[in-house]
Amino acid sequence: MPLDTYVTSHIHIDGPIPGPHSLLTVTAAAHPLDGPTAEFTTNVRELPGATLHPVALQSWRRRAEDWLSTRRASRPPALAMTAFAQWIDQLPGRPVFVADTAEPDYLFLYWYLQRFTGRWPFASTLTDAGLHGRMSCSTLCPLAGCRMPEPSLAWTS
Repeated sequence: MPLDTYVTSHIHIDGPIPGPHSLLTVTAAAHPLDGPTAEFTTNVRELPGATLHPVALQSWRRRAEDWLSTRRASRPPALAMTAFAQWIDQLPGRPVFVADTAEPDYLFLYWYLQRFTGRWPFASTLTDAGLHGRMSCSTLCPLAGCRMPEPSLAWTS
């Protein structure tokens, strides 16, 4: 039986749901039980026709340098998600996505991977906030806003 490799993620977005709003960055860390941690990161171009949510706009205005960082070397969504799925495919063992259901990572990544690759490349999903917190990959995030607490975003106008 193959060992599981736990994958955690950290994303940046410009609104509360995928489609009308875009995934801007993906950072993921793979935590195999018997090997070193592997990392993946990419910036993703905005979806055609998607808009920046007013609450996200306020947040990104306070973090202009971070916004610019998410736009540098951004890839079209199909290329970014194909690269992410290929990275997952090459991980040792069974890839298990570890999600904190209070965060939008699962929603956005599931939607984007299905939309642009036609599949969810994980063998299973574990919704364990405690495990997600212990394996958090937000420390890999290069944005200054990740290193200081961001006020809670209320996705209502």
